[in-house]
Amino acid sequence: MNSAVSAEPIDLASIAAELREAETTRKGVAPLTERYPELSVRAAYGIQRENLAHRRARGERLIGRKIGLTSLAIQRQLGVDEPDYGAITDAMVVPNGGGLDPATLLAPRLEAEFAFEIGEDLPESPDHERLAAAVTGVAVAIEVIDSRVADWRIKLPDTVADNASMARVVWGEFVPATPELLAELPDSVITLLRDADEVSSGPGSAVLGHPLTSLHWLAQALGAQGDGFRAGDRVLAGAVAAAVDFTAGAAWTAHSDGLPPAVLHSTTSHPSRAPEAPAPSDAESGAGPRAQKGGTGQ
Repeated sequence: MNSAVSAEPIDLASIAAELREAETTRKGVAPLTERYPELSVRAAYGIQRENLAHRRARGERLIGRKIGLTSLAIQRQLGVDEPDYGAITDAMVVPNGGGLDPATLLAPRLEAEFAFEIGEDLPESPDHERLAAAVTGVAVAIEVIDSRVADWRIKLPDTVADNASMARVVWGEFVPATPELLAELPDSVITLLRDADEVSSGPGSAVLGHPLTSLHWLAQALGAQGDGFRAGDRVLAGAVAAAVDFTAGAAWTAHSDGLPPAVLHSTTSHPSRAPEAPAPSDAESGAGPRAQKGGTGQ
Protein backbone atom coordinates (compact mmCIF):
# COMPACT_ATOMS: atom_id res chain seq x y z
CA MET A 1 0.00 0.00 0.00
CA ASN A 2 1.25 3.43 -0.92
CA SER A 3 1.07 5.76 2.07
CA ALA A 4 2.89 8.69 0.45
CA VAL A 5 1.15 12.04 0.76
CA SER A 6 -0.16 13.25 -2.59
CA ALA A 7 0.72 16.69 -3.91
CA GLU A 8 -1.72 16.26 -6.83
CA PRO A 9 -5.38 17.33 -6.87
CA ILE A 10 -7.63 14.71 -5.32
CA ASP A 11 -9.15 12.40 -7.94
CA LEU A 12 -12.40 11.33 -6.28
CA ALA A 13 -13.24 8.77 -8.98
CA SER A 14 -9.84 7.12 -8.54
CA ILE A 15 -10.27 6.88 -4.78
CA ALA A 16 -13.74 5.43 -5.26
CA ALA A 17 -12.27 2.79 -7.57
CA GLU A 18 -9.63 1.95 -4.94
CA LEU A 19 -12.33 1.29 -2.37
CA ARG A 20 -14.28 -0.90 -4.78
CA GLU A 21 -11.16 -2.91 -5.51
CA ALA A 22 -10.44 -3.27 -1.79
CA GLU A 23 -13.91 -4.73 -1.27
CA THR A 24 -13.44 -7.18 -4.14
CA THR A 25 -9.90 -8.29 -3.25
CA ARG A 26 -10.34 -8.01 0.53
CA LYS A 27 -7.10 -6.02 0.73
CA GLY A 28 -7.47 -2.73 2.57
CA VAL A 29 -6.13 0.56 1.22
CA ALA A 30 -3.87 2.92 3.11
CA PRO A 31 -5.84 5.57 5.03
CA LEU A 32 -7.12 8.21 2.66
CA THR A 33 -6.52 10.98 5.18
CA GLU A 34 -2.84 10.05 5.44
CA ARG A 35 -2.38 10.31 1.68
CA TYR A 36 -4.76 13.23 1.18
CA PRO A 37 -4.72 15.33 4.38
CA GLU A 38 -6.84 17.94 2.61
CA LEU A 39 -9.68 15.45 1.94
CA SER A 40 -12.84 17.08 3.27
CA VAL A 41 -15.99 15.41 4.55
CA ARG A 42 -17.89 16.99 1.66
CA ALA A 43 -15.49 15.43 -0.85
CA ALA A 44 -15.70 12.12 1.01
CA TYR A 45 -19.48 12.07 0.53
CA GLY A 46 -18.77 12.64 -3.16
CA ILE A 47 -16.67 9.46 -3.17
CA GLN A 48 -19.50 7.64 -1.40
CA ARG A 49 -22.01 8.81 -4.02
CA GLU A 50 -19.68 7.70 -6.81
CA ASN A 51 -19.63 4.16 -5.47
CA LEU A 52 -23.38 4.15 -4.86
CA ALA A 53 -23.82 5.09 -8.52
CA HIS A 54 -21.61 2.12 -9.49
CA ARG A 55 -23.72 -0.21 -7.36
CA ARG A 56 -26.93 1.02 -8.93
CA ALA A 57 -25.46 0.76 -12.42
CA ARG A 58 -24.87 -2.95 -11.82
CA GLY A 59 -28.46 -3.46 -10.69
CA GLU A 60 -28.45 -2.87 -6.94
CA ARG A 61 -31.35 -0.91 -5.49
CA LEU A 62 -31.16 1.76 -2.83
CA ILE A 63 -33.47 0.68 0.00
CA GLY A 64 -32.40 2.90 2.89
CA ARG A 65 -29.60 4.40 4.93
CA LYS A 66 -27.42 3.72 7.93
CA ILE A 67 -26.39 6.27 10.51
CA GLY A 68 -22.97 5.99 12.13
CA LEU A 69 -20.99 7.77 14.83
CA THR A 70 -24.05 8.22 17.03
CA SER A 71 -22.01 7.59 20.19
CA LEU A 72 -20.65 10.75 21.81
CA ALA A 73 -17.56 8.81 22.90
CA ILE A 74 -16.78 7.80 19.31
CA GLN A 75 -17.42 11.35 18.11
CA ARG A 76 -14.90 12.66 20.63
CA GLN A 77 -12.43 9.98 19.56
CA LEU A 78 -12.66 11.12 15.93
CA GLY A 79 -12.83 14.81 16.81
CA VAL A 80 -16.29 15.37 15.31
CA ASP A 81 -19.57 16.70 16.68
CA GLU A 82 -22.14 14.93 14.51
CA PRO A 83 -22.87 11.50 13.01
CA ASP A 84 -22.31 10.34 9.45
CA TYR A 85 -24.39 8.22 7.09
CA GLY A 86 -24.12 5.66 4.31
CA ALA A 87 -26.34 3.89 1.80
CA ILE A 88 -27.99 0.48 2.12
CA THR A 89 -28.76 -1.47 -1.04
CA ASP A 90 -30.71 -4.69 -1.44
CA ALA A 91 -27.47 -6.60 -2.08
CA MET A 92 -26.28 -5.77 1.45
CA VAL A 93 -29.20 -7.57 3.12
CA VAL A 94 -28.76 -11.00 4.71
CA PRO A 95 -32.14 -12.65 5.40
CA ASN A 96 -33.01 -12.97 9.08
CA GLY A 97 -31.59 -16.28 10.28
CA GLY A 98 -29.31 -16.51 7.25
CA GLY A 99 -25.58 -17.03 7.05
CA LEU A 100 -22.54 -14.93 6.20
CA ASP A 101 -18.89 -15.96 6.01
CA PRO A 102 -16.65 -13.44 7.82
CA ALA A 103 -13.84 -14.40 5.42
CA THR A 104 -15.72 -12.73 2.55
CA LEU A 105 -15.09 -9.38 4.25
CA LEU A 106 -11.93 -7.62 5.46
CA ALA A 107 -12.23 -6.97 9.19
CA PRO A 108 -15.94 -7.28 9.99
CA ARG A 109 -17.57 -6.26 13.23
CA LEU A 110 -21.16 -6.44 14.47
CA GLU A 111 -23.39 -3.78 15.97
CA ALA A 112 -26.87 -4.14 17.46
CA GLU A 113 -29.27 -1.36 16.50
CA PHE A 114 -32.83 -0.19 16.26
CA ALA A 115 -34.15 0.19 12.72
CA PHE A 116 -37.03 2.26 11.38
CA GLU A 117 -39.27 1.81 8.37
CA ILE A 118 -40.68 4.92 6.70
CA GLY A 119 -44.27 4.63 5.50
CA GLU A 120 -44.57 7.63 3.18
CA ASP A 121 -42.60 10.02 1.03
CA LEU A 122 -41.42 12.93 3.15
CA PRO A 123 -40.51 16.49 2.25
CA GLU A 124 -36.92 17.58 2.66
CA SER A 125 -35.98 18.32 6.29
CA PRO A 126 -39.24 17.37 8.08
CA ASP A 127 -39.64 18.41 11.71
CA HIS A 128 -39.58 15.88 14.57
CA GLU A 129 -43.36 15.51 14.75
CA ARG A 130 -43.81 15.00 11.02
CA LEU A 131 -40.96 12.50 10.91
CA ALA A 132 -42.20 10.44 13.87
CA ALA A 133 -45.66 10.26 12.32
CA ALA A 134 -44.15 8.81 9.13
CA VAL A 135 -42.37 5.96 10.96
CA THR A 136 -44.55 2.88 10.49
CA GLY A 137 -42.22 0.10 11.65
CA VAL A 138 -39.56 -0.58 14.28
CA ALA A 139 -37.19 -3.55 14.41
CA VAL A 140 -34.03 -4.83 15.99
CA ALA A 141 -31.19 -5.24 13.50
CA ILE A 142 -27.64 -6.50 13.28
CA GLU A 143 -25.34 -4.33 11.21
CA VAL A 144 -22.14 -5.85 9.86
CA ILE A 145 -19.62 -3.05 9.56
CA ASP A 146 -16.34 -3.41 7.70
CA SER A 147 -13.47 -1.15 6.72
CA ARG A 148 -11.99 -1.11 3.26
CA VAL A 149 -9.35 1.13 4.86
CA ALA A 150 -6.62 -1.10 6.28
CA ASP A 151 -6.74 -2.03 9.96
CA TRP A 152 -9.60 0.37 10.75
CA ARG A 153 -7.13 3.28 10.72
CA ILE A 154 -9.86 5.78 9.99
CA LYS A 155 -10.73 9.39 10.52
CA LEU A 156 -14.08 10.89 9.61
CA PRO A 157 -13.41 11.43 5.86
CA ASP A 158 -12.09 7.85 5.59
CA THR A 159 -15.25 6.23 6.91
CA VAL A 160 -17.58 8.64 5.06
CA ALA A 161 -15.88 7.82 1.75
CA ASP A 162 -16.14 4.13 2.66
CA ASN A 163 -19.96 4.31 2.87
CA ALA A 164 -19.83 4.85 6.63
CA SER A 165 -18.20 1.40 6.94
CA MET A 166 -21.44 -0.32 5.90
CA ALA A 167 -21.18 -3.96 4.78
CA ARG A 168 -24.31 -6.06 5.53
CA VAL A 169 -27.49 -5.91 7.58
CA VAL A 170 -29.94 -8.39 9.08
CA TRP A 171 -33.37 -6.94 9.78
CA GLY A 172 -35.50 -8.45 12.51
CA GLU A 173 -39.24 -8.48 11.86
CA PHE A 174 -40.68 -4.96 11.81
CA VAL A 175 -43.59 -4.32 14.18
CA PRO A 176 -46.01 -1.37 14.10
CA ALA A 177 -44.45 1.84 15.40
CA THR A 178 -47.04 2.83 17.97
CA PRO A 179 -46.53 6.08 19.89
CA GLU A 180 -46.01 4.00 23.04
CA LEU A 181 -43.28 1.90 21.43
CA LEU A 182 -41.47 4.95 20.08
CA ALA A 183 -41.63 6.64 23.48
CA GLU A 184 -40.08 3.57 25.14
CA LEU A 185 -37.09 3.29 22.80
CA PRO A 186 -34.62 5.32 24.92
CA ASP A 187 -35.09 2.87 27.80
CA SER A 188 -35.29 -0.23 25.60
CA VAL A 189 -32.14 -2.35 25.72
CA ILE A 190 -30.76 -4.44 22.88
CA THR A 191 -28.56 -7.38 23.86
CA LEU A 192 -26.25 -9.08 21.37
CA LEU A 193 -25.49 -12.76 21.99
CA ARG A 194 -22.78 -14.97 20.52
CA ASP A 195 -24.49 -18.34 20.84
CA ALA A 196 -25.71 -18.09 24.45
CA ASP A 197 -23.10 -15.59 25.66
CA GLU A 198 -23.85 -11.89 25.95
CA VAL A 199 -21.19 -9.85 24.13
CA SER A 200 -22.74 -6.38 24.18
CA SER A 201 -25.77 -4.57 25.50
CA GLY A 202 -27.04 -1.01 25.47
CA PRO A 203 -30.15 1.18 25.60
CA GLY A 204 -31.69 3.27 22.87
CA SER A 205 -30.62 6.37 24.79
CA ALA A 206 -27.04 5.59 23.71
CA VAL A 207 -28.09 6.74 20.23
CA LEU A 208 -28.02 10.54 20.60
CA GLY A 209 -30.39 10.24 23.56
CA HIS A 210 -33.18 8.76 21.40
CA PRO A 211 -33.02 6.81 18.12
CA LEU A 212 -35.58 9.22 16.64
CA THR A 213 -33.11 12.07 17.23
CA SER A 214 -30.66 10.17 15.06
CA LEU A 215 -33.32 9.69 12.39
CA HIS A 216 -34.15 13.41 12.47
CA TRP A 217 -30.45 14.28 12.07
CA LEU A 218 -30.33 12.12 8.93
CA ALA A 219 -33.49 13.73 7.53
CA GLN A 220 -31.85 17.14 7.89
CA ALA A 221 -28.55 15.93 6.40
CA LEU A 222 -30.30 14.43 3.38
CA GLY A 223 -32.44 17.53 3.00
CA ALA A 224 -29.31 19.67 2.79
CA GLN A 225 -28.37 17.58 -0.27
CA GLY A 226 -31.81 17.93 -1.86
CA ASP A 227 -32.76 14.38 -0.88
CA GLY A 228 -35.17 12.83 1.57
CA PHE A 229 -36.93 9.70 2.76
CA ARG A 230 -39.24 7.73 0.49
CA ALA A 231 -41.99 5.28 1.38
CA GLY A 232 -40.44 1.90 2.18
CA ASP A 233 -37.03 3.23 3.21
CA ARG A 234 -35.39 1.43 6.11
CA VAL A 235 -32.89 3.18 8.35
CA LEU A 236 -30.36 1.86 10.86
CA ALA A 237 -30.43 4.41 13.68
CA GLY A 238 -26.98 3.70 15.15
CA ALA A 239 -25.30 1.25 17.50
CA VAL A 240 -26.48 0.98 21.10
CA ALA A 241 -23.12 -0.44 22.23
CA ALA A 242 -19.56 -0.96 21.04
CA ALA A 243 -18.98 -3.13 17.97
CA VAL A 244 -17.68 -6.67 18.45
CA ASP A 245 -15.52 -8.74 16.11
CA PHE A 246 -17.54 -10.97 13.77
CA THR A 247 -16.00 -14.42 14.14
CA ALA A 248 -16.87 -17.68 12.43
CA GLY A 249 -18.75 -20.65 13.80
CA ALA A 250 -21.45 -18.98 15.87
CA ALA A 251 -25.05 -17.84 15.92
CA TRP A 252 -25.41 -14.14 16.66
CA THR A 253 -28.70 -12.87 18.06
CA ALA A 254 -29.83 -9.31 18.79
CA HIS A 255 -32.94 -9.09 20.93
CA SER A 256 -34.94 -6.51 22.84
CA ASP A 257 -38.09 -7.00 24.90
CA GLY A 258 -41.21 -6.67 22.79
CA LEU A 259 -39.42 -6.95 19.44
CA PRO A 260 -38.66 -10.07 17.36
CA PRO A 261 -34.94 -10.94 17.32
CA ALA A 262 -32.47 -10.56 14.47
CA VAL A 263 -30.29 -13.63 13.91
CA LEU A 264 -27.10 -14.06 11.87
CA HIS A 265 -25.14 -17.29 11.49
CA SER A 266 -21.42 -16.98 10.79
CA THR A 267 -20.53 -19.62 8.23
CA THR A 268 -17.47 -20.73 6.31
CA SER A 269 -17.00 -21.15 2.58
CA HIS A 270 -14.24 -21.95 0.13
CA PRO A 271 -11.31 -19.63 1.03
CA SER A 272 -10.57 -18.68 -2.58
CA ARG A 273 -14.13 -17.75 -3.42
CA ALA A 274 -14.67 -14.10 -4.23
CA PRO A 275 -17.07 -12.29 -1.89
CA GLU A 276 -20.65 -12.50 -3.03
CA ALA A 277 -23.44 -10.28 -1.77
CA PRO A 278 -26.65 -12.15 -0.93
CA ALA A 279 -29.59 -11.61 -3.26
CA PRO A 280 -32.69 -11.55 -1.04
CA SER A 281 -36.23 -11.14 -2.25
CA ASP A 282 -37.90 -7.72 -2.13
CA ALA A 283 -39.74 -8.76 1.04
CA GLU A 284 -36.52 -9.80 2.77
CA SER A 285 -34.54 -6.78 1.65
CA GLY A 286 -37.23 -4.23 2.38
CA ALA A 287 -37.16 -2.97 -1.20
CA GLY A 288 -39.91 -0.36 -1.36
CA PRO A 289 -41.04 2.04 -4.08
CA ARG A 290 -37.73 3.92 -4.04
CA ALA A 291 -35.86 0.68 -4.74
CA GLN A 292 -38.27 -0.48 -7.42
CA LYS A 293 -38.29 2.87 -9.23
CA GLY A 294 -34.57 3.51 -8.85
CA GLY A 295 -35.13 6.47 -6.52
CA THR A 296 -33.27 9.73 -6.49
CA GLY A 297 -30.31 8.58 -4.42
CA GLN A 298 -27.46 10.92 -3.80
